[in-house]
Amino acid sequence: MAADSDPESEVFEITDFTTASEWERFVSRIEEVLNDWKLIGNSAGQLPVEKGEYNRCSWGEKAQEINFADFKFLITHYFLIQEQETNDEKDKHEEDAFPLAMQDLLCMNNDFPPRAHCLVRWYGVREFVVITPGTNCEAIISESKCNLLHSSISISLANSGCQVPVFVQIQQKWRKMYAGECQGPGVRTDFEMVHLRKVPSQYNHLSGLLDIFKSKIGCNLSPQPPVNIAIRFTYILQDWQQHSWPQQPPDFDTLLGSEVGGVEFGKLPFGACEEPISELHLATTWPHLTEGIVVDNEVYSDLDPVQAPHWSVRVRTAENPQCLLGDLLTEFLKLGGRKETTEEVLGRRMVEDDGKENNDISSALSKLTEPTATVPISKLSVSNMVHSARKHIRRHRRNDESPLNTEVLNSVLLYLFPDAAVEKSSDNSKNKAAKTNSCGKVDQDKNSDYNLFLQLKSAPSDSLTFRLALCVCLVNYNHGGLRAVAHLWQEFVLELRYRWENNYLIYGLTGGSPDLRCCLLHQKLQMLNCCIERRRARDEARKLQDDNKERERKVSGGGPNSSQRPESATLTATAAGSTKEVSPGKSWDSWSDSEEEFFECLSDQGEAEAQHNDGEKNGSKNKAEGRLHPFNSMTLLNSSEPLYVPVTQEPAPMTEDLLEEQSEVLAKLGTSAEGTHLRARMQSACLLSDMESFKAANPGCVLEDFVRWYSPRDYVEEEVADEKGDMVVKGSLSPRMKIPGNMWVEAWDTARVIPVRRQRRLFDDTKEAEKVLHYLALQKPADLTRHLLPCIIHAAILKLKEEELVEDIPSVKKSIQQAISQACKLLHPYNQDSKKLESWSRINQRSVLHPRDFINQLISMEIAITRARSLKAKFAVNDAEKGEDREELEKFVGSLLEEPEVVVIGAGQGPAGSIIHRLFVNAQRLTDFTSDEAALLSPLDEDLGSDRKSTGGSNKVPDFPSPAGREILLRTCVPRPAPYSKPLPQRLFCVLMKEEFRLAGAFSLDTSFF
Repeated sequence: MAADSDPESEVFEITDFTTASEWERFVSRIEEVLNDWKLIGNSAGQLPVEKGEYNRCSWGEKAQEINFADFKFLITHYFLIQEQETNDEKDKHEEDAFPLAMQDLLCMNNDFPPRAHCLVRWYGVREFVVITPGTNCEAIISESKCNLLHSSISISLANSGCQVPVFVQIQQKWRKMYAGECQGPGVRTDFEMVHLRKVPSQYNHLSGLLDIFKSKIGCNLSPQPPVNIAIRFTYILQDWQQHSWPQQPPDFDTLLGSEVGGVEFGKLPFGACEEPISELHLATTWPHLTEGIVVDNEVYSDLDPVQAPHWSVRVRTAENPQCLLGDLLTEFLKLGGRKETTEEVLGRRMVEDDGKENNDISSALSKLTEPTATVPISKLSVSNMVHSARKHIRRHRRNDESPLNTEVLNSVLLYLFPDAAVEKSSDNSKNKAAKTNSCGKVDQDKNSDYNLFLQLKSAPSDSLTFRLALCVCLVNYNHGGLRAVAHLWQEFVLELRYRWENNYLIYGLTGGSPDLRCCLLHQKLQMLNCCIERRRARDEARKLQDDNKERERKVSGGGPNSSQRPESATLTATAAGSTKEVSPGKSWDSWSDSEEEFFECLSDQGEAEAQHNDGEKNGSKNKAEGRLHPFNSMTLLNSSEPLYVPVTQEPAPMTEDLLEEQSEVLAKLGTSAEGTHLRARMQSACLLSDMESFKAANPGCVLEDFVRWYSPRDYVEEEVADEKGDMVVKGSLSPRMKIPGNMWVEAWDTARVIPVRRQRRLFDDTKEAEKVLHYLALQKPADLTRHLLPCIIHAAILKLKEEELVEDIPSVKKSIQQAISQACKLLHPYNQDSKKLESWSRINQRSVLHPRDFINQLISMEIAITRARSLKAKFAVNDAEKGEDREELEKFVGSLLEEPEVVVIGAGQGPAGSIIHRLFVNAQRLTDFTSDEAALLSPLDEDLGSDRKSTGGSNKVPDFPSPAGREILLRTCVPRPAPYSKPLPQRLFCVLMKEEFRLAGAFSLDTSFF
């Protein structure tokens, strides 16, 4: 008792009812979001939706997270983006007008929209709000929680005055169950839903669903207002056995490596390996019916799909079908991630055999100083060029050890080097290669596709590099993968060495310096071809000189000094003409001595000529050498001798990696005076050579004479008065030439009188060719893949353009143009880093798109083209006669690819409808047979299809299968809940499928007069 009387033991619990509960905060948060999104007030003033507007216009959405205690919800606002209505129309709406959602319940312009939120299809509303559980939150399953959420949105709508319907997702997400409400002035619409797995037998037809609808609205009026009905049955076609496969079959002879396979290596495969169209969905619709017009019960139905007034079709495509071009590109790209060298891939034995049989190849440095042995032309056969280099490496190798089959390898090499296929004399073959390299330029330049390589920085589509890329890709895909690629690359490099050592031009490469607009590998091959051109030109000039000397020796009686007479002008012109394709405008008369004497001056020769050259530097009169032609009737300043243009060396051709190395070396010299001077000397090698040639061609000349020819702007002429007062023209060097320490002055002082034929070569073709061959031999298969990636992408784009041109798909054409611009951004920085051969990840950091993602875009275009081809084959577009029907079919097939659902003009009686009907008839016919029997049946022709159509009801097999889905929409406007209430819209959407039964009802009631 004492404890009870203790004041401290008395505890008073005080409940503060002014503090908001979690539920009240949740309701308040919903109201805040609705207010922030400006969904408060009357929305009835918006324009009514036009027919098909749900399909044409886009849908917008915005979302925000809200919490109920620690349970997260996502509230999302969906709305149709319409054209803005005028202010006048906004002001016309009445204060007590029905909410916009109630008006949409009765609208018949957009029943069964093909692409929209499921609530749009079931209720026809253009704007609504959905509250769904968060991503990782459990579903709202219990009835008490569902009622709590429903009460929350009801209170929020009443407090805020929002007339936009709000839905709450309940039950499991896959069931798509929603409960919602819409409130207006004195009216309310409840959105309810029923979802079952099986269709109750009493509600498996229209009459049973009408009974449900009437019992729900409970209208006691007599007569009852009519119920508007819209019905859609969907039929699915999955069987395409009656159609021939539109994909061209592969050339099995090519895959087996027979003789006909050579040219086929230039063709990339294209098309799907499986049917890209998995299903065709035909929707037959009866849009405007009333109760009593149509009968559909458990005994009889008037709903014949052939008689439906409205047909629409959609196609379901196969997900990621296997495509030939896509697989080819994907497998090729995988090579870029391999790290094995050619030696590791093929094994040491093959490389060692190569070394034993080709010891001269490994001693490349000694070949720089050894004279090249002249190969007897009469003993060479062009048809054996491709095979001779390979015989060495195969001598100690069994056929089963070769990654590439011999026949396949021969086909590939003959495709790469077709000039080896015709057996002719070596002279004719050499000239043929040169002519082939330069022919066809005019026609190709007219073709924009040919010049695509300039944008992608790849290689011309008729070049050796381009063909090599195709062969590497196809060999990797069809003939052995990585080992086959390594084998092909080894044989390719051997063939290049064979051509270099025997002076055969490389087929498929234009003459001249490397084209810096192309990929690096193409530049390397052009550099090697340039070296062969230089060597051939030198050999031809030497042979011509020897013949000329022999002729002169015979004319002069074979005097001992006859061979040392200077070349005649006739010889100069002839030699220049014989090598015009290599260096136009240059004479080869000074390139007539042996290789040791020409360009490669020996030390004893230099000492013997030292005193002779010193005298020439002092200006003594000597015999001119290496003259090309007089220069614009000019004379030397210190004499009346004409000024001659000398024969000079061409600048050394360079690839972009060599240019980059040179620029890096020059940049490392720094900005000091010594570094600047050294850099200028390094860059003046060509200038010094030209000065020496000029001095040899113009004895007694001065620097001013050279500047007048070489850089006329640096020789300034002015009119001045002489001693007698007459105006005369006098010239002098420009101010920059008079700067102390000018490099031109220093170079002129150090330049000796040496004609071009005795100068050291600016471009050592032997050394550069060996450097190129060494560079190519060191390339790994992965390096080769990266080098050839621009060419492969180039080839893939050309193939897509070729195939799209046949099918004429505007969306694909637009995608190809976008792909070209993306490829330019992808490949140009990639080519700049080809020398370093960066990893894919590093390239990805610097480019906007990874090569893998870009190839996926190309695959999507291939899939689109194969889908169009498949649909055209199924609808016999190419077989139809030209006219309105064919144009309509082409337009229909094109729309199927672009739009989610396409209306069939003329329904079942139109051209497309007749074909669709026949497709279903054929498929139904095949269902009566076993798979083996069905395979032996020939496709039904049009006559049989029309016969079945005319006798439709009497056939045992119906023309159409049972509908895969039935959708029935019931609408009416009745007073509810009392007969004296306002007439309000009522709607019930019914979905009947094999394993789904859904009723989505919107029932309105009058909250003022009830």
